[in-house]
Amino acid sequence: MSERGRRKVRTGVVVSDARDKTVTVEIGDAVRHPIYRKTVRSTTRLHAHDELNDARKGDTVKVMETRPLSKTKRWRVVEIVERAR
Repeated sequence: MSERGRRKVRTGVVVSDARDKTVTVEIGDAVRHPIYRKTVRSTTRLHAHDELNDARKGDTVKVMETRPLSKTKRWRVVEIVERAR
């Protein structure tokens, strides 16, 4: 049997921690346009499971893809990279 595929890992900033055991993480991405060479920025918001309720608004966190935990949660907080000031 083959190994399970590698899970995606992303780094983002917590923009909301209002719900129990859930945080909203915003992930920013900058891509250079292939023709016009202008940097185009895009952001993605996703809901992540925070079992210990440890992450706070403004923290930089690392999230990993996981099985569906609810209607919108498919990610979980792996570690807090940097605390908000």
